[in-house]
Amino acid sequence: MKQIMEKVKSCGVLWLEGLREACCLHRVVILCLRSKNLLMRTGQCFLFNGFIFLGSIFVLNSVVIPALWWILPDQCSQLVSHKLCALGGTLKFYSFLRLALIQLFYALWFYPLYVFSIVLSTLWYNDIAKYGYAAMGRSKFTVDKVSSQNNTPIMQNAIQAKRPSGLEGVMIGIGEQVYSILLLSVFFLEVYATGFIPFIGKVLNFLLLSWMYAYYCFEYKWNFNEVALDRRLDYFQSYWPFFAGFGSPCVLAIFFFSPLVSYGIMAILFPLFVLTATGSEADQEISFERSKWRAAGVEKLPIFYVSNNVSMWILSLLPLEKQDRTQDRKTQ
Repeated sequence: MKQIMEKVKSCGVLWLEGLREACCLHRVVILCLRSKNLLMRTGQCFLFNGFIFLGSIFVLNSVVIPALWWILPDQCSQLVSHKLCALGGTLKFYSFLRLALIQLFYALWFYPLYVFSIVLSTLWYNDIAKYGYAAMGRSKFTVDKVSSQNNTPIMQNAIQAKRPSGLEGVMIGIGEQVYSILLLSVFFLEVYATGFIPFIGKVLNFLLLSWMYAYYCFEYKWNFNEVALDRRLDYFQSYWPFFAGFGSPCVLAIFFFSPLVSYGIMAILFPLFVLTATGSEADQEISFERSKWRAAGVEKLPIFYVSNNVSMWILSLLPLEKQDRTQDRKTQ
């Protein structure tokens, strides 16, 4: 029983540490003051996703839909002429016309705006992470300096191992990106499916979403630091309570809204958490206290077990030559 309590305590400490790191939004202000480009990109993201996208939803729900209900009522008492009410199909026609106009509004404005927002925000997020990383004044993964002092020779060799140069390095990088996209896509479907599980589905959905958003936030930083995919996954699955805590505020802000509103809110908040992750050194500090935390009872959790197996099954459907290359990349 004491051992279980120690494990719970260790997980709780890491979870709170992740939550604390996510709430350090003052880093966003500091980084924006250091970089005008970062301030401009962040402002553009806020303006487009907040003012235009969420503003459009507000106009639709507060102005357009009430106006349609006033022009095309669903009750006879609200009709200007009661003769229209005598016609049995009038209210049904009004209801159909009202629905058609709302759907037309979605088709001609919201859905194109939604797609445009995804594309544009993806480009902006990368710029925001890049400018934030530059504002931190980092050119190398500071882990390398710390690791040389705190790790065993075996760990030092593993950390100092770099991706091969030339064409081989490029191909390995592309392979890692393809595998990462496939892995996270399958994980997203896994997150979506858990929402349909009775009783515990919402809890699992919240937890998996927290991990997913936390991974996305730190992925930009890891890309700039040239952290290998296997190291990223090892970090993430070894310190899963920390990343669950870090992703919790992201999910909590969108969990109780409709999909479109949730997307708009997340599109505003996501770059803030990306910058918070960029300015954080907790993932580096934690990674070099592995023996300490694992001795305290925090064990590696195979979060991506299902996603990895499904991804490898999909890759196994490729021709044999491509399979060999993929397997070589996984073993490196």
